Amino acid sequence: MKKLMLGLLTAFILLSCSKKVDFSPRPLNMDRYVCHVCKMGLDNPNYNLQAINENGEVRWYDDIGCLAEDIRDGDFNTWKGKKYKIWIGDAETGKWIDAEKAYYRYGDDTPMGYGYGALEKKPDTGEVYTFEQVLDRINKGISKRAEFIKKHKMSVSGGEMKCGEGKCGSGKCGGGK
Repeated sequence: MKKLMLGLLTAFILLSCSKKVDFSPRPLNMDRYVCHVCKMGLDNPNYNLQAINENGEVRWYDDIGCLAEDIRDGDFNTWKGKKYKIWIGDAETGKWIDAEKAYYRYGDDTPMGYGYGALEKKPDTGEVYTFEQVLDRINKGISKRAEFIKKHKMSVSGGEMKCGEGKCGSGKCGGGK
């Protein structure tokens, strides 16, 4: 009986202890990670993002526009759970910064052409946006995306962005609009 009680007590203690998740940014492995949305290989630490959920799972994004699409169209809100952290590369330094506390400028040449660069420190000049404002602007179509698609000779058909001949190698770049 004592062994049974000790076993039950041990099981209760083990089950009640929650796993401590490391929400600190992970190092970017450009040879390995691809964007969760557009499936392009990550290659620009000044604009790439990572989201870490309460289970310690990481989703990588090529551009803040890809994250905006996942939040709007994907299962991100279910996947993230109650606790999560989003990191973005500082557009000037490439250092991981808190995406929700960053200052955003518009007009950058970003990996998928949305045009928003994150900064850790508020710039002295120019208009800046919050994380929420950037997501809202992207959802309203305020981005450099159209010129990006035209410049790279891509087309959008059936909700999927297709590369121009010989552009990305895979022939399919993902869900850009």
